[in-house]
Amino acid sequence: MPDGWQWDSTLFRGSAAYYGSGRLPYAPGFAQTLATALDLDGRGRLLDVGCGPGTVTLALAPFFSEAIGLDPDRDMLAEAERQAKRGEVTNVRWVAARAEDLPAGLGEFRVVAFAQSFHWTDRDQVAATVWEMLAPGGAFVHVSDLKNPPAEPTPLPLPAPPYARIGDLVRHYLGPVRRAGQGKLVNGTPSGEDRVLARAGFDSFERRVVPAGNIVIRSADDLVAWTFSRSDSAPHLFDDRLADFERDLRTLLRQASPEDRFAEHLPPTEIMIWRRPYGER
Repeated sequence: MPDGWQWDSTLFRGSAAYYGSGRLPYAPGFAQTLATALDLDGRGRLLDVGCGPGTVTLALAPFFSEAIGLDPDRDMLAEAERQAKRGEVTNVRWVAARAEDLPAGLGEFRVVAFAQSFHWTDRDQVAATVWEMLAPGGAFVHVSDLKNPPAEPTPLPLPAPPYARIGDLVRHYLGPVRRAGQGKLVNGTPSGEDRVLARAGFDSFERRVVPAGNIVIRSADDLVAWTFSRSDSAPHLFDDRLADFERDLRTLLRQASPEDRFAEHLPPTEIMIWRRPYGER
């Protein structure tokens, strides 16, 4: 876990309703790219750990006989259930638990996925447990936006979202040290997944980058939702100053774009795959 922070149940309190409009989607075709890389054919089972509102679970579910989304936040799982019903996805179920609770009697899986959630866990413990839960040849998959992507040559038709100024406003209200749940994130997000997975026994690392680059038009409401969907600016952190913060945030956005409309390039999606060797149990 990030140094100086311990998990608690308030991490994303109040954020679930903001995910759909606030978070940018992964690159189009990321699910098919993963399916091709792993020769997915509709058989086997998927476990999506830290599934949130089910974004990745639902995208990958058609490539498996069963998909399970696991998350400790029941509001996130309720939103995931709504999205599954809306999309008529019937081979998925949702489990309220932490990654550290695994294996939780869930059985064996062909793929265990973490979409920008592995860093919230006790990574060595969870990686070792996932190794035991995977069928031989199964895959540990990490999905995320590509960090520091190359600059896109296409100019934006509208102002870019003022993310730096939003961050300054959050710090004005919450203090200079990034918060998450009831604790503080002093050192931010850890890296070094390759070393963690190697210690657990995984090998045959493979990396895929799914290009995107298309321009996404965002409203002020979308950027307010983006802010409240984040752990370090979740609604509960502002206590009785939430309405004041949202008022100031909307003022900031109107100053940046009087029409309350913004544009940004959708970032590429990075897929990292580690496999459990065959012949080991």
